[in-house]
Amino acid sequence: MSKKALGVFDSGVGGLTVVKELIRQLPQEDIVYFGDTARVPYGIRSKETVIRFAVEDVLFLLHHEIKLICVACNTVSSVALRVLKNSFKVPIVGVLSPGAREAVYATRNNRIGVIGTRATIHSRAYEMEIKQLNPKISVVAVACPLFVPFVEEGFLKGEE
Repeated sequence: MSKKALGVFDSGVGGLTVVKELIRQLPQEDIVYFGDTARVPYGIRSKETVIRFAVEDVLFLLHHEIKLICVACNTVSSVALRVLKNSFKVPIVGVLSPGAREAVYATRNNRIGVIGTRATIHSRAYEMEIKQLNPKISVVAVACPLFVPFVEEGFLKGEE
């Protein structure tokens, strides 16, 4: 029997940063990555479409002997993660909770700015997660529709 891998997916190539961190922290693990560059960006789509795409992405990964799926897409983590967790037996984790925890830990003035796709920001998922961790924190969330195209086209590289 072959060793099962970790599955990671995103709407494009941005999730490769998650893969890089997984490799750093779990070098013994095999990883299967799916970047849905044919349908990027997800953040401009309806909730129903994001959920449908996410289900299709999970089904694709499950054809590759996956033991856990990491949703490296903020839009899917914000809009569809609960549906995915309720629809599949494989463990599924998102990036929203770790991102919110890190932001709460990092703030020095109890103010956090969140940028994301329209769908991510309109879901208010980051704001709710941050407020659950620390209700005293003020959250300003702004949709940045051009952020995903910048990442996908490689305009943002390294520490820029």
